[in-house]
Amino acid sequence: MKSTSKGALPQHIGFIPDGNRRWAQSRGLKKEEGYARGIEPGLALFETCKALGVPEVSVYGFTADNTRRATGQIENFRAACVAFAEEVDRRGADLLVLGDDTSSQFPQALMRFRERRGSGIKVNFLVNYGWQWDLDGLKNGGLRSREVSRIDLIVRWGGGRRLSGFLPVQSVYADFFVVDDFWPDFEASHLDSALSWFGKQDRTLGG
Repeated sequence: MKSTSKGALPQHIGFIPDGNRRWAQSRGLKKEEGYARGIEPGLALFETCKALGVPEVSVYGFTADNTRRATGQIENFRAACVAFAEEVDRRGADLLVLGDDTSSQFPQALMRFRERRGSGIKVNFLVNYGWQWDLDGLKNGGLRSREVSRIDLIVRWGGGRRLSGFLPVQSVYADFFVVDDFWPDFEASHLDSALSWFGKQDRTLGG
């Protein structure tokens, strides 16, 4: 894996789109109503990355831990993930859905994306993903996320300063940029700011 020189476009960006529930509550809506509002921002982000020429992106859908939430929330974020995945597939993404598909929480509609398909920008979509599930693959010869390359930059919305189990091996040398706005309030300027900041980092990768 090559290092990324200062000022270069990241070759792989990870996105943690957090704050859907808080966004809904701040508008007097039920928590579960926030998830559907995250689909269009996700598609806008996808199109922006494609236009910029970013070769690969990874996006958090939901974690295995998230499935401990109320039933209404689970149903809504699962539906939002299916809608997003099907649309980026329609738009030509080289899509891989990564997560524990042996669980009943994994949407059956996404089983066809468990093997990468498409010819455009690589999109790794984490659905019912768990870092322990991923690492457990080493017992059988390799990470379950072994098709995912090392991440250069992670952008997280919602103000959180934590990785939340997001692809821990690929994230080992990633720079981390936090957007305080909630995910449904995504604007292209958020990515612009992240890329501008990334371009000023001195990425020696320990060298």
